[in-house]
Amino acid sequence: QVQLVESGGGLMQAGGSLRLSCVVSGRTFSRGAMGWFRQAPGKEREFVAAINWSLGSTSYADSVKGRFTISRDNAKNTVYLQMNSLKPEDTAVYYCAAAERWYVPSGPYDYWGQGTQVTVSS
Repeated sequence: QVQLVESGGGLMQAGGSLRLSCVVSGRTFSRGAMGWFRQAPGKEREFVAAINWSLGSTSYADSVKGRFTISRDNAKNTVYLQMNSLKPEDTAVYYCAAAERWYVPSGPYDYWGQGTQVTVSS
């Protein structure tokens, strides 16, 4: 049974930093990719960042380039999202996702976590 569990969300002032973690259990995705998405109230889910599991190549949404960094620890089967220079518009529920095969950074993804809330105050 594949499970993705996010953690690290919380409340932060604008300009601050948070690091999200996503622990993957049940299997590895050596031929696939991991991604982060977010959904703000009243908005559709949007792509944030993705990383190729084996190569470590990354992709980011324009809104977070230069501020967010996605990384992975193969030994721990864990993916991270380091979020710096946070803005109020970053407030959303952040979801971790896993893809068995790499297509494009935005998807499709096969497995999803339950999400972790990030709130940025002004």
